Amino acid sequence: MKWRPAQAVILAGGRGTRLSPLTDTRPKPMIEFHSKPFLEYLIELFCDRGVRRVLLLLGYLPEVIQDYFGDGRRWGLHIEYSVTPVEDETGTRLRRAASRLDPVFLLAYADNYWPLPFEEMWNRFSASDVESQVTIYANRDGYTKDNVSVDPEGFVTVYDKGRSLPGLKGVEIGFTFLRREVLNLLPEGNVSFEKTVFPALASRRQMKAFWTEHRYYSVGDFARLGITEEFLARRPTLLVDRDGVLNRKAPRGEYVRTPGEFEWLPGSLEALRLLRDAGYRVIVISNQAGIARGFMTERDLEKVHERMHRDTERAGGKIEAVYTCPHGWDEGCECRKPRPGLLLRAQREFHLDLTRTVFVGDDKRDVEAGRAAGCPTFLVSPETSLNAYVRRHIDSGEIQIKQAKVRTLWNASL
Repeated sequence: MKWRPAQAVILAGGRGTRLSPLTDTRPKPMIEFHSKPFLEYLIELFCDRGVRRVLLLLGYLPEVIQDYFGDGRRWGLHIEYSVTPVEDETGTRLRRAASRLDPVFLLAYADNYWPLPFEEMWNRFSASDVESQVTIYANRDGYTKDNVSVDPEGFVTVYDKGRSLPGLKGVEIGFTFLRREVLNLLPEGNVSFEKTVFPALASRRQMKAFWTEHRYYSVGDFARLGITEEFLARRPTLLVDRDGVLNRKAPRGEYVRTPGEFEWLPGSLEALRLLRDAGYRVIVISNQAGIARGFMTERDLEKVHERMHRDTERAGGKIEAVYTCPHGWDEGCECRKPRPGLLLRAQREFHLDLTRTVFVGDDKRDVEAGRAAGCPTFLVSPETSLNAYVRRHIDSGEIQIKQAKVRTLWNASL
């Protein structure tokens, strides 16, 4: 079996003053969402990704975390603690825990959650000859302020925790592979690891970027709590292609241009009803190059979708949203499948965890788009329609969408 890191180190010692009074009696990663502390979601994530040991670096109200998690056996891993004064900066906490760190470990912040594709990240890092690999959110949507610059070869060239330098693009969100010897770069005194070691690694070209377009969620401040709660609700959602999955596909090079040309595939309306009855949201993801090619207008497409919504609701189902790409085959847009732009847009607007959200399509482009977005994918066929797929996974009146294991590509280069 190929070696892989087994230790995650989580920085969880801060006071969380921006979240007072919620943090007056508990550390901020212990703020609850759906009756479970935020940190528990992170612990479960690491366990699911094959991490077997977690070292929590604590400072503020450490007993609240220790009493809740204990030795970690309830989550199928082993948890250890390093408790230092609350005034300690992140660099000091790591220095004090140096003897307990593995030669290579994954460093995370206790207030950020992102559904990390561990194997993809590790394969990238282990193939490189660098001391660190940080996860960078592309931040195309202006979700927060940028704090890094990355060169065309994927090296982080600037890390600015203050987020004030010009030319920054992307946000470091934690989930960082580190070699233990990087602690030798820590200066004396009570210092921030990020403010001192990250810039030093960047200046030596020893920090690679792992890009992601999948939004991260946090308990950093009050403004984020609402969408984090929605994300962690994990509302069941199915993403589906339109032509060839819901309705009969037009011949190659032709398009469904009018409501009268829209012909439901057998059983697809029943599948939509079953999904609604089981509490699933359905979101349609569809290429519609007929607009760019002049075969139809955007208003023509709207009329087709008005009929699609109307028929669906009459049958007892519901389509929550429709995302379409109107561009031509060779326009190079980010939204035309096999690129994942539409899936990522749905992720941001509906706060989906794409690693838990199946995308059902009917051809290779759908598979490629699903993989690029990190979605488990399923292809319908003449033998297995959408209805057959949905019915196969109904258990006691509830549909359970089985998540096939999928290699995630995560838009590694921008």
